[in-house]
Amino acid sequence: MDALDPDDPRPPSQQIANLLRAAILTRKFKPGEKLPSGPQLVERYGVAKATVEGAIRILRDEGLVISRKGSGVFVRERTERPVGLRPHIEHAFEARSVTLDFAGFSGETLHGAIAEPIDRIREGRLRPESLAVRLLVPDTSIPWSLPARTDDLSDSPAFRRRATRIMERHALAITDAVEELARLGLVTTATAQIRSYPAVPLFKLYILNGEQAFFGYYPVREHKLELDGEQTAVWDLMGKDATLFHFAQENDPDTRDAQFVEQSKMWFDSLWNSVARDYRV
Repeated sequence: MDALDPDDPRPPSQQIANLLRAAILTRKFKPGEKLPSGPQLVERYGVAKATVEGAIRILRDEGLVISRKGSGVFVRERTERPVGLRPHIEHAFEARSVTLDFAGFSGETLHGAIAEPIDRIREGRLRPESLAVRLLVPDTSIPWSLPARTDDLSDSPAFRRRATRIMERHALAITDAVEELARLGLVTTATAQIRSYPAVPLFKLYILNGEQAFFGYYPVREHKLELDGEQTAVWDLMGKDATLFHFAQENDPDTRDAQFVEQSKMWFDSLWNSVARDYRV
């Protein structure tokens, strides 16, 4: 693990949490493995006990580690609790070449998760050489099978207009932020593209640097909305209720995780390069 950076404005507890997080996400510490003890971390980084405890608290709040009384702190097993997306995206932005592919409805979750690393690039605390973001969203100009009105399962043009506004608010904000980095010269090459395709996504997918994939199903829930001035019940796909599962490539290409990442990249590229079309505002 790296030493603390005396020029980093972040507190030592946050720096230690970032270093441990990076070791966890890159599988230097594997699921179920015990982290170095508190005294070992105190000696390693030359900090107070309370500083180390603060770093562990950050990782625990993110769902990356679990404390077992009398035994120590362990990397959380994936089966115990899916890991959040945000820390993985923030770590992915520390690479020299950053790629981020998203397939789903609006990119709302991605918009929130990408804000912090983009701010860090603006502040000069992150310096990737290249950044490429691709967003794959449904075509809102054609009828959808879902979401649908609950009374007769028919398509709702009013709902699609609403979905268009939500998608544009978040997806276009992402593309604007990425392209601004290129205009300001903060990243040598920074691109962001949106393409739509003629189908409705029943799941969301994120692919980070071609090495990690996050996958989650959209649950279908009844949702009452005001559409065209009247309360309308629809069977909606609830992105905020989707539980994401994490898959990461390792040295062995035959592992289940590695194969899932490769198949996710293949699926994304196959849509992107076939039926998907550049999104026009």
